[in-house]
Amino acid sequence: MKYLVIGAGGTGGCIGAYMAEAGKDVTLIARGKHLESIQKSGLKVETTWKGNYTVSPIKTYDMEHYQEQPDVIFVCVKGYSLVDTVPFIKRVAHKNTVVIPILNIYGTGGKLQKMLPKLLVTDGCIYVSANIKEHGTLLMHGEIFKIVYGIRNASEYRPVLKQIEQDLKESNILGVLSDDIRRDALQKFSYVSAMAACGLYYDAEAAPMQKSGEIRDTFVALIKEIDALAIAMGIYFTVDIVQINLDILDKLAPTASTSMQRDIAQGKRSELDGLIFEVVRMGEKYGVPVQTYKKITEKFRDYPTS
Repeated sequence: MKYLVIGAGGTGGCIGAYMAEAGKDVTLIARGKHLESIQKSGLKVETTWKGNYTVSPIKTYDMEHYQEQPDVIFVCVKGYSLVDTVPFIKRVAHKNTVVIPILNIYGTGGKLQKMLPKLLVTDGCIYVSANIKEHGTLLMHGEIFKIVYGIRNASEYRPVLKQIEQDLKESNILGVLSDDIRRDALQKFSYVSAMAACGLYYDAEAAPMQKSGEIRDTFVALIKEIDALAIAMGIYFTVDIVQINLDILDKLAPTASTSMQRDIAQGKRSELDGLIFEVVRMGEKYGVPVQTYKKITEKFRDYPTS
């Protein structure tokens, strides 16, 4: 199958690198000097467990010059850029193309489905800690690499969804076709939202969150508030999400942080609204007190969210 990955940052770039290395037909959509560097020298990946290596050749274009018709599209952009991908997807997709958005913001699949009514849009989430170190180079902070995706309605099932799972597995990515994507996407959100909120509030990387104390306790409190929200939404986790998220956190490099933190530090647009402020709105909607999120929201209420 032909795979297209929109976005070549820490999420999309890693998907493209792993799938290309495994010999899959995958193309990355990138832009600017990052695009130029990948086209010229391949995509460099730096890790502590696998060493540093370069994936080359790897098909990489900007939206204007991509002319194929992909069978599967991974959308790996920031939440504020989601709408910008719609005209491009409409141009390149065929009637059976499956679109899998992998964003940090909860509920993205349903939102994108309304904009692409003629295509199958799943929900999805990813577990990976990576970022662009410099143009053409990705830095991965931990070995975990897992993509969870699934349909919201059983009637939408297609055999191609299982083939995607197999292709990811063959690319050394743990692909999981979820039987309850609302639950699994919210579980992932509970991790990235809590880490982003905690990291921003304390101006902290992973290291202090990995040690006992106030910062780690705040991380746990944020997760518990998401857990309470889930129950109010009729979503029931089958695992202890506090322990699961602590296990993920503790496996990260001490210098790991979220893309939201890095974007804010660099004065860029960020996902502050979708990752933090949205939880407070959800709490109000479902009648769940989310006091820790409210405290963090008050501190950053005047920060630009776009």
